[in-house]
Amino acid sequence: MGPENVVVMVPFCRTPEEDEPVLEIMDEHGLSSDEMDVYVMAELPSNIVLADRFSELFDGFSIGSNDLTQLTPGVDRNSEQLAPLFDETDDAVTRSIGSLIEEAHRHDRPVGICGDAPSTIPEYTVFLLEADIDSISVSSDVAVETILTVAEHESRG
Repeated sequence: MGPENVVVMVPFCRTPEEDEPVLEIMDEHGLSSDEMDVYVMAELPSNIVLADRFSELFDGFSIGSNDLTQLTPGVDRNSEQLAPLFDETDDAVTRSIGSLIEEAHRHDRPVGICGDAPSTIPEYTVFLLEADIDSISVSSDVAVETILTVAEHESRG
């Protein structure tokens, strides 16, 4: 067991410049980014807009769809007044995800997703597959269904 089987996820990295202190702290504690992959959580609109610059610093992206869905349209899903507007299928959110995947792939960086959408909205998995996402994390209760959806999509080519 060693760092080659570990992927570090850096959350809420607002700017590419915030990466440097994170990597320095990791190095101070014997966690060299040269020895393991370091991904940025893509949960802020700035992660999408500056995906080219984040691609230069990180080995990949993991979309945090809950935060991205709150922060793209400025909706607090815990607010009684705004919660009805929380929608992971909103065009601004799905376009952001598609844009990130395209830009990351242009820089040979993988993109995965961790969030509720693929587990709770069956069509979301199809959207992600059509956008050419590299990995999808789902809850265990829909894992088999998701695997079958992925297999069907891949068999169609």
